[in-house]
Amino acid sequence: MRFDFFDDFADPYLKTESGKGVFCAGIALGMVALGQAGKEGTIDRAPLFKQMNFGRMKKRDISRHLARVPELTRAYHLDYAGMIESLTAQSGELMLRGNERELGVDGNFAFSVAFLNAKKYFWVIFKSEKKSEDTTSEEEQPTIIMEGDH
Repeated sequence: MRFDFFDDFADPYLKTESGKGVFCAGIALGMVALGQAGKEGTIDRAPLFKQMNFGRMKKRDISRHLARVPELTRAYHLDYAGMIESLTAQSGELMLRGNERELGVDGNFAFSVAFLNAKKYFWVIFKSEKKSEDTTSEEEQPTIIMEGDH
């Protein structure tokens, strides 16, 4: 998982561990909602979306929803369930490390932005680094032995 994208944000709330945890929770829960909605559905039709109290979320609300992620990923047979669960675990850990008790306006805003942009930020976090073809020398290339070449 890569979290260096937080450096691009100027918001001081997202510089705190609680802020990062809330943002990651929004991404994880947004991915669950997208999975519930299905490929043809929109996020606002997901049961999880309807349970969200946007703008008035409390830390305990997020914790309650995060605690259900393993159950929901299995019930809906979500793609990338393992990745969603590991992000959920990381967000919970960050929230536990933070010393803020409630979300307030900043936390609710960060959560909403992350939830609604879940797919974008999910792939930023789990972006795999590709090796360029130019870095592999001829000596490092595997030798293929064809039948009859012995």
